Amino acid sequence: MESIRTVVYLSVCLSVMTSLCQGQRSADNHLPSAPDEPLMGLTTKDLAEALQGFLDEADSSVGLSVEKKASVIPRCDVGERCAMKHGPRIGRLCDCLRGTACNTFFLRCY
Repeated sequence: MESIRTVVYLSVCLSVMTSLCQGQRSADNHLPSAPDEPLMGLTTKDLAEALQGFLDEADSSVGLSVEKKASVIPRCDVGERCAMKHGPRIGRLCDCLRGTACNTFFLRCY
């Protein structure tokens, strides 16, 4: 009985504190209002150009690792066809998401 009273008291105190402090925020936790205002000495355009240069360099160094590998089976959603029947054998087209399995009769993820 005493523990229930304590839990109720704490929940009431927390709800009152949350409702009182909900509208208050620190002045440091907001983004600058002007889009071209320098951030650490760089404008938005400078940051975008630096990011584009970095992404172009990363794309050239990645090369063939992004392409499809023979050992990797792609994922398929629920209801998609996940296998194909070749006579008595069943060939996998994709791997079903977690919590689903490939139904061997319908050949779909369920």
